[in-house]
Amino acid sequence: MADQAYTDYIAQGKRPLAGQSLTRDADTPASYEKAPEYSNVHEATEYLFLSVIEEKSYVPLLQAVAARTPIMDLCQLILFDGFQRGKWNPDLMLMLLEPLAYIIIALAERTDIDVVIYRGEDEDAEDEEEIFGVEMESKRSENLKKAAQSGKIPTGAVSQKIMKKIEELPEVPAESLLAPPVAPEEEEEADAQQPSLMAPPSLLQA
Repeated sequence: MADQAYTDYIAQGKRPLAGQSLTRDADTPASYEKAPEYSNVHEATEYLFLSVIEEKSYVPLLQAVAARTPIMDLCQLILFDGFQRGKWNPDLMLMLLEPLAYIIIALAERTDIDVVIYRGEDEDAEDEEEIFGVEMESKRSENLKKAAQSGKIPTGAVSQKIMKKIEELPEVPAESLLAPPVAPEEEEEADAQQPSLMAPPSLLQA
């Protein structure tokens, strides 16, 4: 799980030691050692939105949600991957958790997919969920569950610009989410015969 990977990274030896940067090759720093690509939550949220609606990501993401993979697990995987690639620092990563979760919930709602917010949410409904080693306020967790149940995203949780683009996305047939995996060669042949269903990454430039 991404939260365990993050905890291991920070607390179990993967965190740089004091003075360790002085022994590294200054010409080849790790991505997360450089200045992050994004420092603004709104810009980073738009980047995340465009990333998850790319053809290679969109249907697999919805398939994972349809298979009852918890939304928080998916968010942590996506955000931790971005952190490792130098997209944002740990503070911004935590701030992006809720906007990304609401985006995935909104995408799932368009395909009538029932979602799971986090593991064991029915058993420990009174407990606070721990994300990236930090406890998430129960109120925020409840708001996410309410959004998942009602299909309504709270005003301000995601920009109106993104919500409008979500409404404009083509709907994915439910049967395609349950279909068995397609062999790479078959997928390439199908792609060559059919026009793309997804909008290009210039969605937010309009």
